[in-house]
Amino acid sequence: MPKINLGIIFGGISTEHDVSVASGQAVVEHINREKYNVFPTYIDKDGKWYEYKNLETESENEVCIEVYEKYEIKNIVKYLRKLDMVFPVLHGKYGEDGSIQGMLEMFNIPYVGNKVLASSIAMDKVYTKFIIEKAGIKQAKYIYIKYENGKYKYVENDFEEQEIELNKFSKNVKKELRFPMFVKPANYGSSVGITKAKNMKQLIEAIKLAGKLDKKILIEENIVGKEIECAVIGTKEIKASCAGQIIPADDFYTYDAKYKNNKSKLVIPANIDCEEEVKEIAIKAFNAIDGHGLARVDFFVTANNEIYLNEINTMPGFTTSSMFPKLWEASGISFTEILDIIIEDSINIYTQ
Repeated sequence: MPKINLGIIFGGISTEHDVSVASGQAVVEHINREKYNVFPTYIDKDGKWYEYKNLETESENEVCIEVYEKYEIKNIVKYLRKLDMVFPVLHGKYGEDGSIQGMLEMFNIPYVGNKVLASSIAMDKVYTKFIIEKAGIKQAKYIYIKYENGKYKYVENDFEEQEIELNKFSKNVKKELRFPMFVKPANYGSSVGITKAKNMKQLIEAIKLAGKLDKKILIEENIVGKEIECAVIGTKEIKASCAGQIIPADDFYTYDAKYKNNKSKLVIPANIDCEEEVKEIAIKAFNAIDGHGLARVDFFVTANNEIYLNEINTMPGFTTSSMFPKLWEASGISFTEILDIIIEDSINIYTQ
């Protein structure tokens, strides 16, 4: 059987560029070279595309992106069309939000992972709330506001919008959610722009910060519980991994706690009594957004085993320290094997 020409795209112009590079590097390192001709493809922070050639290693276990020779791709569509399949290992806006998925579909280029709809829904924390609510899955209470043209607007349940004055509105938020609470820009990943507000001053500052990053702002109640994650794979037959627990080094799982502070811990399997229910809800949530291929579903589990869905990540981290591959390794499937399963599942979609 001939090898599959597989393009692995990483980098991108989002705030998660560096994380994507690390994920792409790990995929390149662990991919099965007996099945795939690998074409590492880098998008820099300005949006220029490059093909990497002449892979070199500084050790047996680490592929070093820095020592590749890169060649700028002038005709992106022509380059992509020479590939049998594309694996967009891109995190955040313009990579995980349906943008590149839509581009690939326009040019009829097969790709790995979630389609446009699931990608765009899961990237938008506000619209994820709407879908999860419809699915009857428990989640944190929230308030949705917008920031446009220097004005803040409260978005009601029927989508009517009411202009608000931030100081007065924040007092009403305090009554409804209580401190501490979380403020999030709707379309950022890796905890970028998220603030845990513990008082009125911090709440106002957090809303202003989120408004600089996104016109949609989510304010959520604080759920006291263990931070639990579960990985799912598949399209027709969805499977869930064991559950893992995050013990963040910071007050919550911030960007620094995820990628810079080695005191954050991953506990696999998670020390919870409701793992099977977590797995069932992860699969239900994945189906609710019309998921394809893979995702990591994040939860909070309280002391009395109440399960609250937090987020769905349609292109989770693929670094060697990331939860997604570690959860599958703990479930008996190696990094290389899980990549094979994900890619083959995508190939089956296009060949049926």
